[in-house]
Amino acid sequence: LELTHTVTSKRRLAKLVNDGVVDGWDDARMPTLRGLRRRGYPAAALRAFCREVGTTRTNSRQSIEYLEAYVRRDLNATAQRRMGVLDPLKLRLTNWPTDADGNPVVEHFEVANNPERPEDGTRLIPFTGELWIEQDDFREVPPPKYFRLSPGREVRLRGAYFVTATEAVKDADGNVVEVLATYDPETKGGNAPDGRRVKSTMHWVSAPHAVETTVALYERLFTAEAPGERTGEALDDLNPNSRRIVEGAKAEPALADAAPGEVVQFERLGYFAA
Repeated sequence: LELTHTVTSKRRLAKLVNDGVVDGWDDARMPTLRGLRRRGYPAAALRAFCREVGTTRTNSRQSIEYLEAYVRRDLNATAQRRMGVLDPLKLRLTNWPTDADGNPVVEHFEVANNPERPEDGTRLIPFTGELWIEQDDFREVPPPKYFRLSPGREVRLRGAYFVTATEAVKDADGNVVEVLATYDPETKGGNAPDGRRVKSTMHWVSAPHAVETTVALYERLFTAEAPGERTGEALDDLNPNSRRIVEGAKAEPALADAAPGEVVQFERLGYFAA
């Protein structure tokens, strides 16, 4: 797999490693087999890509998007689905029931591990009156064509209930730190018996059961499609924002058992490799 001879030359890649620009030869941003493996690219997808590209007597360049299409096709069929919240915002259901001791009731919902592979079975996800949702999934003053959660609007929580936001709780600086909402107990499983529909389905994680995790978000290692084409030196086109580390992300309990190298799909977000 030749991305370009300038990018993949051992000397230039070694400089990235030796100068600490990347963590090593297996850094997930590196155009090396070790890097691709750590990023979660399936070997089957790489083989299929290489078979399709074939060999010729002349050098050629394939776009990285072409390779990624094979990766997504493979992972869509094989990766387990999970729910994770990268930028958490507390959602509290004010009418959620409590037990005889005053503790919030905990329910469990059965959801498919992979809709593409029924043989992968299902898992149980805990649900209670305090949840994590994405910051971007709530707007106190929604822009046009914004169908996610806002005061007075009803949305579906994936596999669980319809909820309606009622109030935004803010800190001293005016930032929203918690959303208050009510749930409709008749919509258990995510469907309304009266047939009413909502325009948005959101992922969530139960706050008391959440696994706190660190997530790395990757962009291209280089800012140019053909690094070095402009100046003759590929390292001039390094992307200073090729990786962003997200601390304090919240994930469903099943992620606690993810094995190194395992790739899952965070619903609505993308594929992530442990």
